[in-house]
Amino acid sequence: MAPILNIALAQTTVSTSPEKNLQTARHWIRRASDQGADLVVFPEMFMARPRQDVALAQIAEPLDGPFTAKLSTLAAEHSIAVICGVWEAVEGEATRAANVAIALGPDGRLLARYNKIHLFDALSVRESDQMTGGNTPPPLFSLNSIQIGLAICYDLRFPELFRNLALRGADAVIVPSAWYAGPLKEDHWLTLLRARAIENTIYVCGANLAGSPFSARSAIFDPFGAPVAGSGEDEMLVCGQIQQARLGEVRAKLPTLTHVREGLFND
Repeated sequence: MAPILNIALAQTTVSTSPEKNLQTARHWIRRASDQGADLVVFPEMFMARPRQDVALAQIAEPLDGPFTAKLSTLAAEHSIAVICGVWEAVEGEATRAANVAIALGPDGRLLARYNKIHLFDALSVRESDQMTGGNTPPPLFSLNSIQIGLAICYDLRFPELFRNLALRGADAVIVPSAWYAGPLKEDHWLTLLRARAIENTIYVCGANLAGSPFSARSAIFDPFGAPVAGSGEDEMLVCGQIQQARLGEVRAKLPTLTHVREGLFND
């Protein structure tokens, strides 16, 4: 039987307290495990919502710090993989922190780390004032023989990142996000998730924060752009499957990736 990955997107609110957010994580991890999920995904910056009066560097931790350690313990306790947005401490930075997505295996082991490449300096927001951006393409890692890549929020507006992951063998890209609400923003979010899935014949799964000022609307799209699961604005688990058989079916009739003219454009 072709591999299947059961995924649960935890569409939840976030507080300014890492300790409180760990309690929230415990709740959703337990629920996702009870529903048979292999992987639960928390949104971007789930470790702590930024505050104007506290520098992110004061909240951030090394990846072997207490927040990730406790999250790792929860993953192992429930035998479920976890993806989560955290603030990683950066040597020499007195105010800023790295905006990072981590992937933990069902044994709690760190599988992947990705530092957000594209910082959201747009629409009256300047993430670069608080965050340091990465310079390395996202890694790939495997769960249930499914190849998974990572992207974070604003990365959705840069199709080359997703094409790079697809050409490297990604079956799915998971996108932890803190996508803001606003005029047409929800439409942009859903359109971009779907477009990245269609143009690369991959699954794209966006886990977004709920509660003001965020738009929620977490969603999963399959490699043909068909919606697998979606949500409204409330806190909830958005559950679906990543099916390798579906990937093969779509790519057999729409072999887009084999038609890519690498080197012809400014790759």
